[in-house]
Amino acid sequence: MDPSTSHIMDESKVLVIYTGGTIGMLVGNQGYVPEPYFLTETLRSQTRFHDPLQNSLFSNSGSVQGFREWSTTNSGRSSPLGSPTGTPSAHSPPQPTLPVRSARPIGHPSNLQLPNQKPSGGHPSCIQVSENVFEAQVPSLVTPRSAVPGGTGSKSIRYAILEWNPLLDSSNIEIEDWIRIASEIELNYATFDAFVVLHGTDTMSYTSSALSFLLEDLGKTVIITGAQIPLSQLRNDATDNLMGALTIAGHYIIPECCLYFNHTLFRGSRVSKMSSFDLRAFDSPNFAPLVNVGIDIVVNWNDVIRQTSLRRFRAYKHMSPHVATLRLFPGITAATVKAFFMPPMRGVILETFGAGNAPQRKDLMQALKEACERSVVVVAISQCTKGSVSDAYETGRTLLQVGVVPGADMTPECALTKLSYLLSKPELATDEVRKLMGTPLRGELTRPSVATPSQRTIDQNLDKFQDVLSQFMKLSQTPSALPKITLSTPTLDEATQKAAASWSWTAAEAASTEAILLPFLIHLAVARNDAESIAFCLSSASSAGNEAGGGDSLVATSSDAPQYGNIGGGIVNALELGSGKSPLHVAALNGYLDIVNLLLQSGALVHLRDSLGHTSVYYAARQGHHDVVEALVQAGGRVGGSDETFAYTAVQNAVCTHDRKALHSWSIAGVKVPEHEREK
Repeated sequence: MDPSTSHIMDESKVLVIYTGGTIGMLVGNQGYVPEPYFLTETLRSQTRFHDPLQNSLFSNSGSVQGFREWSTTNSGRSSPLGSPTGTPSAHSPPQPTLPVRSARPIGHPSNLQLPNQKPSGGHPSCIQVSENVFEAQVPSLVTPRSAVPGGTGSKSIRYAILEWNPLLDSSNIEIEDWIRIASEIELNYATFDAFVVLHGTDTMSYTSSALSFLLEDLGKTVIITGAQIPLSQLRNDATDNLMGALTIAGHYIIPECCLYFNHTLFRGSRVSKMSSFDLRAFDSPNFAPLVNVGIDIVVNWNDVIRQTSLRRFRAYKHMSPHVATLRLFPGITAATVKAFFMPPMRGVILETFGAGNAPQRKDLMQALKEACERSVVVVAISQCTKGSVSDAYETGRTLLQVGVVPGADMTPECALTKLSYLLSKPELATDEVRKLMGTPLRGELTRPSVATPSQRTIDQNLDKFQDVLSQFMKLSQTPSALPKITLSTPTLDEATQKAAASWSWTAAEAASTEAILLPFLIHLAVARNDAESIAFCLSSASSAGNEAGGGDSLVATSSDAPQYGNIGGGIVNALELGSGKSPLHVAALNGYLDIVNLLLQSGALVHLRDSLGHTSVYYAARQGHHDVVEALVQAGGRVGGSDETFAYTAVQNAVCTHDRKALHSWSIAGVKVPEHEREK
């Protein structure tokens, strides 16, 4: 392997979109103010955030021997030799740049150059590659190597910082800025494995909610974070928040827009700011965190959204500004309500008392009814931090009778941005918007309670376990003309069991054994192209998760449900221990189109990489399975990252051998193929 590209195999690439906020501020004459490039230069000077030679304490303290060798080489210094700040010396090899695109010029306006003009020194220069699209080669930073969760290896996180100019205080964030962030994620979606957005805390939950809806069919991790105390201060929370966000983004695929703060990763559409001075500034009262970071990083995979659509990712770029929030209070007048609902208002989030109650005055109800009849969408949520609206009280039912839509347990930030998002879609009629406001689109609300499914008994678990073993027997047998041997469990009468005083398995033991075997079974089923056995695995895992979760609850959590490894999406993304391949990798490698479609529809992650750093698209293209490549590309997959180096070599070999079938496969996968060599 080419040494110059070998580092790509054990790196993940993350784009940090720095919009502003406290995290990068300095103390000015009138308080904290943002300073251009301060954040980037500070991170570059700290080896925990930038260790290009992998010779810092963080990279060599995994063992006593490693620390002793490092200490001897560096004479006990806490940062590598070369400069007082720990930055690379002039003799260090130049760090790779990463291509970054934006809807606006990158850096200072003076850095904008013509396409054929040589870049100037200092900060990155950008060129305009098309209308409203600018590109710059941004110097990258790279973290020390760290252990891969659930694996035996380690890898670094290489990241580039796209800094806005000017940097914004979050109180100045507007709808256009949400759309800009979504657009920049879309423009760089193929280049980077994940995205971190640095943002001020005051409106961070509004932004995380808005991006949850704007980023449609998201298949990669997007994390928003910031700080209460800036990085410039000796004691701060910026270091932990940024390192935590980078670590999760670089090591896990959680295909949601999330918010990370104070060692906790929340679903972006479920979180609100609770404190202006505590470091635990955010909370999600109606939904359990997706990740808790302590001694271990614990991911609640059973609550991570499973992407089951076969649509390619896109950023929606419109939101209606004609929405607002009205908080009810004792004595509110009908005139106030009528004035609030005047055109061009199209949607209102009504913050009601308790579980969805409102004053029962006829003039007030009449004002709400008239607004609903004029096609204004009115959504009721609770003023309480925790809880949901319901029709348990007469004072709540009257709102429903006049046309107000219940908003379940949505946060005010989420309800407002969701309504703005839906009202901006011209294809949706008013009644459809009202129905969708009560439907979970991104996991932003809890479905109405249903009857809790009964727990499996020990006998039912053992029966299920025997079904799993039967599937193993079926798939493990080689075709033979000899009669099949059927294994059955010996049955003992009650008297015999009583005499032996035998112990039985607990239901938990039987279920956990089933959870251990299912990942092996689904890989075997995929290798045998057995759709029936795959469906058995998926249904078994699904029923186990539903039973452990105990149905939909107000505070949703499924911590008791079986976990199938360290990847989201459950059993469908279970990895082989040796190769790190998912079932989708195996199906793509073998060209099983029907199995690929089944796995994608069941939540298989198309961007997942194996231990060699390859995606399922790479294996399908390498084997020349055109139909499989097309299906994976349609679902948003592409050849990128470490795949590109090997794909380039494969294309060159195909050109030399005139292998047009191979060239066609790589072309479908998005790899550049010489024009004169493309299959006509």
